[in-house]
Order: sequence, then structure tokens, then C-alpha cells
Amino acid sequence: MTRALAITAIEERSTTSYPEPFRAVVAGRHARRLADAFGLTQFGVNLVRLTPGAASALRHAHSAEDEFVLVLEGSPTLITNDGEQPLAPGLCVGFPCGTGDAHHLVNRTEADVILLVVGTRAPDRDAVDYPDVDLKIEPGPDGARRFTRKDGTPY
Repeated sequence: MTRALAITAIEERSTTSYPEPFRAVVAGRHARRLADAFGLTQFGVNLVRLTPGAASALRHAHSAEDEFVLVLEGSPTLITNDGEQPLAPGLCVGFPCGTGDAHHLVNRTEADVILLVVGTRAPDRDAVDYPDVDLKIEPGPDGARRFTRKDGTPY
């Protein structure tokens, strides 16, 4: 039986899988994994809250996963290969995989930012490039994602 859930019934987490020294960039990022609460496996849906100073992620580009972001509250700054763009509630942005357009959102305001983030789930074939730092993600031989330096040495 399908059941509706209140957003508040889904745990808000503030964990990250980034290795040190990159974790500080996303300190203040909190997410409720909405798709996981319903057992969805083809795509992820997250309600993300960025406290002042927090970033959604390190600036990155996916090889095999599309991303979509809808700003619900607050005024984050979108940073892409083309530069910076202020966003506001009601604006949305999409990032097709394979374009190399590295992106992230940063909360440079004094109020929380709330985002709805939707993305493909293709961890067994997705590589992620982080152009601003010595970091990348690639699927390992077992299909699991692994963080490495750009020269391939593990973190």
C-alpha cells in the first residue's frame, strides 16, 4: 500500500562521503532523502537545506547522472563553468550528464536556502569530475563509487 509521509517524518541528515579535507565545504548542508523513504531506485529526490555559508557540494560534473534543482526558499548562488548567477525561489536549473559543466550552489546569505534536488542514479557507471580540487569519483571494479586523487591514488 502506498502511503503519504510528512516531510518532517523523513530524517534530516548532514553526513557527507567526501574525504578530508573536503568535508568543510558542505558543513551546513542537510538533506532529507525523499526517494529513499519510498524505496525509489531509478532516481533520487532530496530536500536540501543549506545554512548560511554552506555549499550543496564541491563544484562537480557527472558523466552519467542528470541533475535538476528547484529553489524553494532563499537565494543561493549558482556557480558553473560560465560563472556565477543568483537564484531565487521558483527558479530551477538542470544539469545534463556528460556536458562537463561543473556546478554547485552556495548559500552566501544570512538565511537558510531550501532546494528540491532530483537526479539519476547510475553509480555503477558514473564518473564525477571536481575541476577545482584534486578529487574525482569513479566506479571501482565492484561497481561501487570510490574517491581518488586525479592521478588515481585513493583517499
